[in-house]
Amino acid sequence: MIRPDDDGSGADRPRRGRLTVYLGAAPGVGKTYAMLDEAHRRLSRGTDVVVGLVEAHGRLATAALLEGLEVLPRRALTHRGSEFTELDVEAVLARAPQVAMIDELAHTNVPGSLHPKRWQDVHDILDAGIDVVTTVNVQHLESLNDDVEAITGVKQRETVPDHVVRDADQVQLVDLPPEALRRRLAHGNVYRAEQIDASLTQYFRVGNLTALRELALLWLADRVDDALTTYRREHRIESPWPARERVVVAVTGGPEGDTLLRRGARIAQRAAGSELLAVHVLATDGLPSAPPARIAEQRRLVESLGGTFHTVVGEDVPTAVVDFARGVNATMVVVGVSRRSRWREAVRESNGTEIARLAGMIDVHLVTHERARSGRRHAGRASALSRPRRIGGWVLALVGPVLLTVALGAARDLVSLPTDLMLFLALTVLVALVGGLWPAIVSAVVGFLLLNWFFTLPTGRLTIAEPENALALGVFVLVAAGVASVVDVAARRTTEAFRARAEASALAAVSRSVLSGEDTAAALVARLRETFTLEAVALLSKNGSRWDVLSTDGAEPALDPETATAVLVVDENRVLTLTGRVLPASDRRVLEAFASQVGIVLEQERLRAQAEQARILGEADATRTALLAAVSHDLRTPLATIRASVDGLTSTDLHLDEADRAALVGTLEESTARLERLIDNLLDLSRLQTGSVRPVLRATSLDEIVPFAVEGYSPGTVVLDVPDDLPLVHTDAGLLERVVANLVSNAVRHAPADSPVVVSASTVGRGIVVRVVDKGPGIPDELKDHMFDAFQRLGDTTGTGLGLGLAVADGLATAVGSELSVEDTPGGGLTMLVTVPLAEAGP
Repeated sequence: MIRPDDDGSGADRPRRGRLTVYLGAAPGVGKTYAMLDEAHRRLSRGTDVVVGLVEAHGRLATAALLEGLEVLPRRALTHRGSEFTELDVEAVLARAPQVAMIDELAHTNVPGSLHPKRWQDVHDILDAGIDVVTTVNVQHLESLNDDVEAITGVKQRETVPDHVVRDADQVQLVDLPPEALRRRLAHGNVYRAEQIDASLTQYFRVGNLTALRELALLWLADRVDDALTTYRREHRIESPWPARERVVVAVTGGPEGDTLLRRGARIAQRAAGSELLAVHVLATDGLPSAPPARIAEQRRLVESLGGTFHTVVGEDVPTAVVDFARGVNATMVVVGVSRRSRWREAVRESNGTEIARLAGMIDVHLVTHERARSGRRHAGRASALSRPRRIGGWVLALVGPVLLTVALGAARDLVSLPTDLMLFLALTVLVALVGGLWPAIVSAVVGFLLLNWFFTLPTGRLTIAEPENALALGVFVLVAAGVASVVDVAARRTTEAFRARAEASALAAVSRSVLSGEDTAAALVARLRETFTLEAVALLSKNGSRWDVLSTDGAEPALDPETATAVLVVDENRVLTLTGRVLPASDRRVLEAFASQVGIVLEQERLRAQAEQARILGEADATRTALLAAVSHDLRTPLATIRASVDGLTSTDLHLDEADRAALVGTLEESTARLERLIDNLLDLSRLQTGSVRPVLRATSLDEIVPFAVEGYSPGTVVLDVPDDLPLVHTDAGLLERVVANLVSNAVRHAPADSPVVVSASTVGRGIVVRVVDKGPGIPDELKDHMFDAFQRLGDTTGTGLGLGLAVADGLATAVGSELSVEDTPGGGLTMLVTVPLAEAGP
């Protein structure tokens, strides 16, 4: 019996190595020199450092730094008749240093290498727990490829995905002013002499180098900013950190918005790398908003100024603006002077003043304009109570005191002034509970006037004779106002608590599903639309100048960020577009959390795909290795036997009698049949691995299958016990015959010469079980789980097979809907069972 091989490996996977990247704006700035200089520093501290691969490009100073460092040999490859050398990943893994120095991360490997790209080689080394220090130029970053081509006119064909560099543990910028780099080039420290003049007049022009230098600085600044945002989120830091100038311009859609946007743009331009963001708040007070056409004009204006436009919904405009500014880590908010008149501002402060009060550490820049103080209605704070409750509160505030006065007037002889005060106070509390603050205040004032007119001496006048009564009435009004205020605040806090609990529940459910691996990106997109009651949500991926759709949910999703109601950035190449109602500013954190979870799921899917690809490549490599080993022995043996038999039969020097000639012919037939079986198994395994097996299932009888599977054996080798009255089975006759034939061949090879292999069949439940029974040595229980793996020949000393028979049989059995299992034969040996479904049980 074929026995599997089990290496018993249980080694723990090592920690992942740390990646350090030296980032430069152009060739020749000194990245490789800095990398090797670090190698010497680490070596002097006792660190085990090796040089995996360094390209000196003829630079003497760089080559000199290789002295004293251990340089691993490269792997030699032949491509199109030429010799090339590449990084030898296996040599690095076998050497297992603490740190490996590997140059040119974006390099494309020669065909025949382990991976197409060097950054993939570096990933393998990092996975082995080895730290890697590498180099890359900014023009090789995938996201900047088009920008570099527009600047230099040169298309970079070797690129590295941005996430590879962004995910590095450390990125160090190697910077050099353009003039200094040109001097290095002119002195021959970058390229060979024949390339200097052309390089100085083309790629290495001062303008090109300046632009590339700015790209490198801005890209690195973005990475640092991402790290800062992550740090603030992890440490729950709410206040903004002015690490980068971010100017938020609050626009209302009014004509003064153009002035504010241009002023904000001028402020942002004072600092390199600054950002301009415009925010428009849609208040939920029911008042008409700005015309959509005007908002669209201001959106186009801010985009032409290099900024971005954002729309949020807020119950209170100043609070929404400040929440947005804090959410984007803004350093300044630009607000226009209120258009309300001064007497209206005396009643309620302007939005600009309230924003300045709420902004905390964020600077507020107040900009005057032509329509300042021209008069404009502003919405007050929206109540946390529902509209029916507010209406009921006002009705009760106006009608309740009158009805209570009538009732108390009828019972004037039975109740005194303190009782009147307590009853009016109870009515005011009831009004506060129903309608909130302002109805309760009105109820208190009306109650005060009615108590003064009807129940305090002298009655019929708004005067109070006793100071005690005046004090009682004053306390009544204060208590009523206090209770109403508390009720209003409690209602707001309750609303906020419900909202916070809902947000926490939604985020907990999302995080739980992501951590457990249950949700896909499509499921998260659907959950986002459902949670926020949106019309549609789409997940888009940027592919050059167009957007590819990864997943959508809902009707008519926005397939371009320009047409979306709102856009959430997942990462630098993917966004979520939202269609439907505009979400309030208070939802921004939850939305960003959803976007982060989508990013995590996409990364998980990418890693799973890479792992699956690695598994397939590993299996293919194992198959190729085993096949090569098998070809060198198992296929060569029958071929050598055939060649010897043919030579013997055709030789003129040998005089063979009929017995010898018959023996050679028999040997020739046996070796040919063996070779045919080996090739058939190889072809079957190839078809199974590529998924090209297409069974034709139909009702058939085992009488048409099993007898053909046991043909060709000498009498007494195989005993057939298949009743004629068995019901029909649902299978592919040809493929099932191959299954039984392989099982019989395997059993015959391991059965003793004096013990035949028995093939029987019987009905069991809803299927027929075909048994192939041998009295051979059997197989230990711990190896049975691996006996159907390809190229397993442990314990098989016959040397007559590739170890494919059971693997092919198992694959073909699965293809035809049958089940292959194994049992020990009573008294010793092994029994293989094939369970085939009955015809009426088939699909």
